[in-house]
Amino acid sequence: MGSIGVLLVSHQVIPYLEQELNKRYNLFRLWDFPQKSQLLTQHGASIRAVVGDAFAGADSDLIEALPKLEIVSSFSVGVDKIDLGKCKEKGIRVTNTPDVLTDEVADLAIGLMLTLLRRICECDRYVRGGNWKHGDYKLTTKFSGKTVGIIGLGRIGAAIAKRAEGFNCPISYYSRTQKQESKYKYYPSVVELASNCDILVVACPLTEETHHIINREVINALGPKGFLINIGRGKHVDEPELVSALLEGRLGGAGLDVFENEPHVPEELFGLENVVLLPHVGSATVETRTAMADLVLGNLEAHFLGKPLLTPLV
Repeated sequence: MGSIGVLLVSHQVIPYLEQELNKRYNLFRLWDFPQKSQLLTQHGASIRAVVGDAFAGADSDLIEALPKLEIVSSFSVGVDKIDLGKCKEKGIRVTNTPDVLTDEVADLAIGLMLTLLRRICECDRYVRGGNWKHGDYKLTTKFSGKTVGIIGLGRIGAAIAKRAEGFNCPISYYSRTQKQESKYKYYPSVVELASNCDILVVACPLTEETHHIINREVINALGPKGFLINIGRGKHVDEPELVSALLEGRLGGAGLDVFENEPHVPEELFGLENVVLLPHVGSATVETRTAMADLVLGNLEAHFLGKPLLTPLV
């Protein structure tokens, strides 16, 4: 399959995936071409696959510029960087990497809750700064028993709920439709969910409907004793509203793995001890990223050998 042209559009995939793609295919790296038009003019007609991730994918313009494109394989569970409508229109297959990162992201969500409520980062700085000898750190907030509300009860949301139950946390959720098989309490709106939980977790896909699903009304409903955890996408949250709520004390705290304009993070958050900031590392372990890479490679191999895709989305 060495003659098959594959375009890698993100330089943030792990080296293992890039190396394997380079071994198996005629790999083009988008960043090797100062002008994208040069790449498309010289090689566009030979590219049959695009590999992207949570940060870069295949928009309508790129899809139109690749007449032989057959498949877009995402090194991510999220596919908001891919124009799915255009892919369906042109019969282009789309795959992602579900399941293999579910546990990792759910683990991190629980870690954010514990870190935020128990102020673990601030406690660490307190000790490192030599302040302990002047007195004990102030009291923090208990996590066990807190009501956890989850937006999106898919694979990751359900895994978070299962883990939170281990801490005796009552679980409630919001999704587009009520899940009849679920034992958790359902709320028909995000505002109602936020009004009835201590910790609100964003775990839904990013779509037009979920863009800024966390707005001023939702934040105010969560309130000064409530906590927001976002392991979804940055654009789920109206970031200026979140910043103002934290600065004004209208929200108790936030644990954020994602941001609206990554890698740029609002500097107003840096000085707040009731905020935990992570650099989009939900699935960022050696084990999980390797499994994700193998799934990308497996989907491409299946496609080009005429076998069923491992994780077809389109």
